[in-house]
Amino acid sequence: MLTGFWKTLLATAILLASLNTAYAVDPIKIGAVLTVTGPASFLGDPELKTLQMLTANLNAKGGLNGRPLELIHYDTGGNAREAVNFVKRLIKKDNVDLLIGGTTSGDTLAVIPDVEKEGIPFISLAAAVEITEPTRKWVFKVAPTDRMAVARIFADMRQRGLTKIALITGDGGFDKSGHTQILKLAPEYGITLVADESYGNKDTDMTTPLTKIRATDAQAILNFGFGQAPAIVTKNIKQLGITLPLYHSHGVASKTFIDLAGDAAEGVRLPAAALVVAEQLPDSDPQKPALLAYKKQYEAQHGPVSTFGGHGYDSLMIAKAAIERAGSVDKAKVRDEIEKTQGFIGTAGVFNFSPEDHMGLGPDAFKMVEIRNGAWKIIE
Repeated sequence: MLTGFWKTLLATAILLASLNTAYAVDPIKIGAVLTVTGPASFLGDPELKTLQMLTANLNAKGGLNGRPLELIHYDTGGNAREAVNFVKRLIKKDNVDLLIGGTTSGDTLAVIPDVEKEGIPFISLAAAVEITEPTRKWVFKVAPTDRMAVARIFADMRQRGLTKIALITGDGGFDKSGHTQILKLAPEYGITLVADESYGNKDTDMTTPLTKIRATDAQAILNFGFGQAPAIVTKNIKQLGITLPLYHSHGVASKTFIDLAGDAAEGVRLPAAALVVAEQLPDSDPQKPALLAYKKQYEAQHGPVSTFGGHGYDSLMIAKAAIERAGSVDKAKVRDEIEKTQGFIGTAGVFNFSPEDHMGLGPDAFKMVEIRNGAWKIIE
C-alpha cells in the first residue's frame, strides 16, 4: 500500500506526464493576412475579431483532431506589397498549415502567385470575381462575387424602371473589378450609363465628379466601392441636393457605413448577406439558426455584427470541417476536402464547392436591403 508521500509523488508524476504530453502536441497553425487598420479597417477588424473568437471557442472544446489551434495574423493596412511579404513569412517562417485572408481584393490577388507556387490552401475573404475565375488549385473564397452583386443591383433597378444610371467608383482593386462587371452586365439588363466618374479612395471630398453627375439625365446613381469613401460620396450627394435613388455595393454592408454616412444613408439600397438582417428571415430559412448564434456571440463581445466578420466565420468553419475530414493538416488532403465542401450553411449562404467552382455560392446569397431609420431592412 502506498504511503501518503508516495501517493503524492505518483500524482505529481502523472500530472507532469500529462502536461508534457499536452505541450508535445504541435498546434494547427492558421495564418491570416487582414486589413485591420487603414481605410478598409471596418472590413478587416471584424474579420480578425471573429477568427480570434472562433479559435478560442474551438480550443475550449479541445481543438481540432486533438490539437490546439493557433491563429497567426498580420495587418496589411491595405497594402498589397505588405500582404505578399506577410504571406511569404507565414509560409516560410511561421510554417502555417492554411491561409485565410486578403481582406481586400487587391491584397488577395497580389498573394495568389505565392500561394499557388507554395501549394498551401488559401481561403480569401474578398469579392473580386478574378480571385476564383479562372479556378486555381489552391485558392477558394467565401465572399460573393462583385458580378453577383452587380446583377442583384441591376435586377432591382430594372424592377423599378430605372434604366439611365450614373456610375461612380473608387480606385481600389475591388472598385475596379466591380466597374468591369458593371460595364459587362449593363446591356444585359437594359441599363445605359450616362456618366462614369471616379475618385481616389483616400479622397475626402467627391463633389466635383458628383456635380458632373448632377448635370446628366441619370435616373439613379450607383457607387461601387468600399471603406470610408462611399460614406463621403453619400454625404456629398445629400449636400449637393441630389435626390436620385442611390445604390451601393456589398462593400458597405456594415453598421460602420451607416454611422459614417449618417442621415444621408436613408433610402440607400445595396445587396448584402443575410447576416445583417438575420432576425427578419423566416424561421424556415436554413441559415437563420447559424446566423443568430454567430451574431449573438459576436455582438456580446464586440458590438454590431457585419458581413465581413461573417466572412471570417465562413472561412474558419469551412477550414475546420475540411481538416477534420482530412484527419490531418496534410495540405493536399485539406485542399481536396475544402473542394468537396457541400451543403455548408454559412453566413454568406449555403456553400457547395466543386473542382469547377471555388466560391460555391448561388445567386440567392444576396438579399436586397434598404437603409431605413439607421437600420437594414429587407425589401424583397
